[in-house]
Amino acid sequence: MLDQDLVSQEYFYNFLTGKYSIAVMRRLQRNLKEAGLSITSEQWSIMYNLWIEEGLTQQELAIRTFRDKPSVTRLINNLERLNLVIRVNDKNDRRSNLIYLTKIGRKMKDEGMKQATNTIEQALGGLTDDQIALSHTALHRVLFNLK
Repeated sequence: MLDQDLVSQEYFYNFLTGKYSIAVMRRLQRNLKEAGLSITSEQWSIMYNLWIEEGLTQQELAIRTFRDKPSVTRLINNLERLNLVIRVNDKNDRRSNLIYLTKIGRKMKDEGMKQATNTIEQALGGLTDDQIALSHTALHRVLFNLK
């Protein structure tokens, strides 16, 4: 059990409500917009995974982005409307689609990654390397505990 002197209820509730991750995603959204990229921070997470590896199924993208399948379907639909991704029928499983980037989606990678890096630098400003490492260790443990 956590000692209330070490972790206040307000801090813990802010953690549970996602206040910190929402703040980072809002900043990413703003940075993307200011850079002229017409994607949301949620769409960026799909694009990021496709920049790493194309040809993923919607289920694989759901797992990698910690989203449910209907949310991923909605995001892919919107990215498809923006001509950033395409769906291709999986030859091995006709029930699945593989998601690929278009030329426009691939061209977006450098600026999209630049804005993500910018966002991370803004979020971590003023923290020492030791503080960042400690936070990473603590959050990794939280994730491990919840699996």
